[in-house]
Amino acid sequence: MQGSVRQRGAQWSYRIDLGDDPTTGRRRQLERGGFATKRMAQKALREALTELDRGEFVEASAKPLAEYLGEWLKGERLRLRPGAFDATKGHVDSYIAPRLGHVTLKALTRPMVRGFYADLREAGRVRGGGPLSAKTVYNVHRTLSRALEAAVEDRLIPRNPAKRGFSAPDSPVQATWTARQLREFLEGMTDDRLYALWRVAVTTGLRRGELAGLRWNDVQLEAGRLAVVQQLAKGAGTVSAGPTKTKRSRRPVPLDARTVEALRAHRARQDDERATWGEAYDPHGLVFCLENGTPLHPDAVTKRLRRHARRLGLPWIGLHGLRHSYATLLLEAGVHPKIVQERLGHSSITVTMDIYSHVIPSLQGEAADLGAALVDGDEPLEADEAMDLDNDHSTDEPKEGEAA
Repeated sequence: MQGSVRQRGAQWSYRIDLGDDPTTGRRRQLERGGFATKRMAQKALREALTELDRGEFVEASAKPLAEYLGEWLKGERLRLRPGAFDATKGHVDSYIAPRLGHVTLKALTRPMVRGFYADLREAGRVRGGGPLSAKTVYNVHRTLSRALEAAVEDRLIPRNPAKRGFSAPDSPVQATWTARQLREFLEGMTDDRLYALWRVAVTTGLRRGELAGLRWNDVQLEAGRLAVVQQLAKGAGTVSAGPTKTKRSRRPVPLDARTVEALRAHRARQDDERATWGEAYDPHGLVFCLENGTPLHPDAVTKRLRRHARRLGLPWIGLHGLRHSYATLLLEAGVHPKIVQERLGHSSITVTMDIYSHVIPSLQGEAADLGAALVDGDEPLEADEAMDLDNDHSTDEPKEGEAA
């Protein structure tokens, strides 16, 4: 087989002579374009010839991207949680299909994809035009890249044109409350029916869906512990109980004494509400719910927090901000990041360190001062203190075989 490259306008392409078609006798040629330089086209030509020799060559499909994405979404609906699927479908319907849906899989190139991202950044907003946030553009990129990677696996295209050349934007640091502001918040919420929910949120870092999905069966007040095993999540126009965000999100969470007492008082109040409603009570078994037992909508929890934050004169940080406030305080207090990761239910300690990188510089400074003091002998450790440090390997996690 022979091949050649040629320039078309500002771009380069390659052509391969595949010989005569054994069925029709007509000459067959394969051509691909969209390369920015001659060298890139020559490299792609060499790769294509090698793949043809090995019998590994994939002839790209002429199916329009929109048609392929519609088929791909059917499989994603079965694989993803409802909320995640809604977000994925939203990326396809609002951004990808309107701009790239008419392009065939075989014609889709990296320059085309990069231009698509640039267009979103400049005027990607669905309503009113205007720039789309870097975070949203990145999320759209992840959806497109995941879809095209599936097309590669299905041998519809030889390689993923969205796989490389796009890095995640720097996420803005999540706003948090100080320890004093958290105390002011809890003091201002003592008369609220859901005071225990706010107390658990502030002292455990549970996610919004985990709070709304917490069941009494997952709480052991005598042991001072709760277990995160499910969440309430939005999706497909409804709110339903489902698995946690990741496998590591399923976790035991030890509770402090005041939070346990708040939960006891909350359960007593809930028992009175159940008696008042009688047979009309909705027995979901949830710790935090409406007076009649109906589950809390996650958005309703956020709206309730917003209203109280405004009443107390506190800056708005959202429920996720409470989670970040809790984690930031733990790290600033010197709690090991591994313990913070386990309490928050992050998939790995790397995730924890990435999210809270803004806290690390201050910890590094403290470590530098402490290390120098130990080396210089300014603060020598007594023998018994050193022994205590060596032997102190305890964590808040239950031992193997112990109930969550």
